[in-house]
Amino acid sequence: MKKAISVLSGGLDCTVATSVYDKDYEIHAITFNYGQKAFEQELNASKNICKKMGWTHEVIDLPWLAEISDSSLNTDDEIPVISEEDLDNLDKSSETASNVWVPARNTVFTSIALSYAESIDAEIIIVGWNGEEGTTFPDNSKEYLNEFNDLIAVGSPEKIRIEAPCIDLNKEEIVELGVEIGAPIDLSYSCYKGEAEPCGVCESCMRRKRAFKKMGMKYD
Repeated sequence: MKKAISVLSGGLDCTVATSVYDKDYEIHAITFNYGQKAFEQELNASKNICKKMGWTHEVIDLPWLAEISDSSLNTDDEIPVISEEDLDNLDKSSETASNVWVPARNTVFTSIALSYAESIDAEIIIVGWNGEEGTTFPDNSKEYLNEFNDLIAVGSPEKIRIEAPCIDLNKEEIVELGVEIGAPIDLSYSCYKGEAEPCGVCESCMRRKRAFKKMGMKYD
């Protein structure tokens, strides 16, 4: 069977994105530890998802990324909160995004995933980049996806491409897709704070909660 590398944090987006390719690819998931507050919960979610889906799983530690980052995700700074009304306010959401930005995180993750893909002859790298977060996180955008694929085409001797099936979707559409394909979204974890129970007020929780509400589903 064809092979795929999944950049899996255990969150909603990457869980759905990876599940899209479950039947056609042998999935090798990698979870990164860059000192984020939510690492233990992300690891637990990723392990449970991989166990249920039959995917292999590996953890990669990036202590140096934690050391150079001043993001509230992996420092003692407070995680910002945002109201549902402000999720679509570009100024407010951009400010929140800036607060949780980790230097070149997706570039680092995807480059490492490319190394793994080359080493096991994988054809694709699966990521959870999506349209809703692409408005405030440039490394989630369609332009970034296309440019990275162009870079791989030039810089890798292998025919590998990044697949981001949620790149044009908002969170509601991601949940809808997840339900449609039977993705284990109930096992996913999306909170920035890393508490056993999702805080429900950080931006990641708020976007997830809004999507579940719009779908008429219970948020957890």
